[in-house]
Amino acid sequence: MKITDFHTFVVGTPWRNLTYLVLETDTGLTGVGEARVVGKTHTVCEYVRDVRRHIVGHDPHDIEDLYRRFTLLDFGSAGEVVMTGLALVEMACWDIIGKAASRPVYQLLGGKVRDSVPAYANGWYTVEREPEPFIKAAKRVLAKGYRAMKFDPFGNGDLELSRGEFMKSIELIEAVRDTIGFGNQMFIEMHGRFAPHQAVEIAKAIEPFKPDWIEEPCRPEDAGALQHVAAHTSIPIATGERLYRAAQYRDLFEQRTVHIIQPDINQCGGLLEVKKIASTAETYSVVVAPHNVGGIVSTTAALHLMATLRNGRILEHFNDFVDESIQACGSPYPKVTDGQFALPAGPGWGVELDMDFITKHAAKRMDGVIADPGLNMFVDENWNVRGKGDE
Repeated sequence: MKITDFHTFVVGTPWRNLTYLVLETDTGLTGVGEARVVGKTHTVCEYVRDVRRHIVGHDPHDIEDLYRRFTLLDFGSAGEVVMTGLALVEMACWDIIGKAASRPVYQLLGGKVRDSVPAYANGWYTVEREPEPFIKAAKRVLAKGYRAMKFDPFGNGDLELSRGEFMKSIELIEAVRDTIGFGNQMFIEMHGRFAPHQAVEIAKAIEPFKPDWIEEPCRPEDAGALQHVAAHTSIPIATGERLYRAAQYRDLFEQRTVHIIQPDINQCGGLLEVKKIASTAETYSVVVAPHNVGGIVSTTAALHLMATLRNGRILEHFNDFVDESIQACGSPYPKVTDGQFALPAGPGWGVELDMDFITKHAAKRMDGVIADPGLNMFVDENWNVRGKGDE
């Protein structure tokens, strides 16, 4: 079997684009991949076209050689763009492999170790940064059956917060905890904002509220800062969404500074590379909660991966709270029931894209370039509304 052609399609939303790649083969089988990248959608699409030589003519079964082509053979050190392009193609290859074998992908990655995958909600706090709106929004999350939720209460702070913003952020965390109780999980997102001393001050202030983790407390490339935070708080630390290659996790494991890793299959080379990272994490007693800001294909693919991970913990999900309409990009869309995703069914991903919907909701272009709206969270005090507006 050989890949004969591919096509990319980009769906726009008010705060992020979703890129779909469709691979065609000489057997008539097709496969789909999906990725989300901030600020570089046009670049990723052009990059995939630039490396057409690595894709067309390739046997989709040869995942390891695909990784080798995109990284070693092009000699440069692969970063976010390369690893996102690779993920698009790799994910589509797995879809083809599953269809050719008439098996769901998770059965080809070692088989399942669970019958469902816990879910946590993100993107639910598109409201004014005051306790009462956060309380109402958190109640909506519980009403949808979720038993875990993540949020970033910190406005547009960078390195340090003003004292007023510090107190407001702590007040929001306390309000959510009081609303959901200690029987539900609460994760605090920091988006890599803080200098280590500020991250420690925040962690000390919120320890009584027992968050299940703090995420990216410091810049993702500053391992020393993360070490400092880990040494001064009892709260588990999660990180990894902006680490794109396995080697970037090596020091985190050796230094014992991280308790939960969050690789994103969209930007970390795809399923097989993330499974390898997760397997290494298991040898250090670290659990895995994949970063997932995607749509139907990314979410479904992450569920296939999570089905196989002995150290898999929980999967992130946005699309019940922001941009709910993108669930129509294909079917069947994974649903959360009683806080759990069911495992996908059908060969490959078990997903069919709705190309009419995708083309109708194509991302906007400016000067011939795909526009990336982004969040601008370090400068926009209302970034959390994600283009949705106050509720």
